[in-house]
Amino acid sequence: MTAPALIALAHGSRDPRSKATIEALVAETRLMRPDLRIEVAFLDHVRPSFETTVNKLVRARYEEIVVVPLLLSEAFHAKVDVPQVIAEATERHPGLQIRATKVLGLEHTFLEVLDKRLREALSAARVRELDALVLAAAGSSDPLANQAVARLARVWGAHHKLPVTAAFASTTPPATGEAVRAFRAEGRRHVAVASMFLAPGFLPDRAAELALEAGAVAVSEPLGADPEVARTILARYAVGAVELVPV
Repeated sequence: MTAPALIALAHGSRDPRSKATIEALVAETRLMRPDLRIEVAFLDHVRPSFETTVNKLVRARYEEIVVVPLLLSEAFHAKVDVPQVIAEATERHPGLQIRATKVLGLEHTFLEVLDKRLREALSAARVRELDALVLAAAGSSDPLANQAVARLARVWGAHHKLPVTAAFASTTPPATGEAVRAFRAEGRRHVAVASMFLAPGFLPDRAAELALEAGAVAVSEPLGADPEVARTILARYAVGAVELVPV
């Protein structure tokens, strides 16, 4: 019996770096499971769309699809956009079974990736001393999503035995610049910012710009096409594939 296909579904961005990063992440995932049919799709801005990718898999005679949303929070896109495109695809293709998994979310193992990216940024900036950290994320109108970022920030700070603040790139306060300035007002001069974003784009760039203007000594790159993220995609897929098995 053919295993269900996997669609890695990203939000999409007009920034070409974002699409390139997502495609590199999917390529990393394929290397780990060459036996699986793994495709990429985007909700907005770039191609292929979810509809196009589903149609491609249907033509290849796949009857079961597991969708892994490449999102870091259970916010609007996860609660509204993903179910909507799946419902539309199911209506277009009677008999096709599509199961959406949990989003990637904020796995504690992603802190290892954050640390790796931050070490790269600190090395490039020739910074050897830190006395505060800021965890930058997109932010959401959903307070539960923001609280999840704040919880992860506390775990990260406790691990490094440093004060840490969660900051957001959207309208949710504090912005990265505010968080950095607050630490500097306390006399902390070596404040680094880690980017809890999956891929480059407008929001990570804006967060980095505000942080550096406020005096941050370094800002890391987003998580990117890291093997740990790829392993999480496959872990989500495994759960979704089991849920498709008839009881």
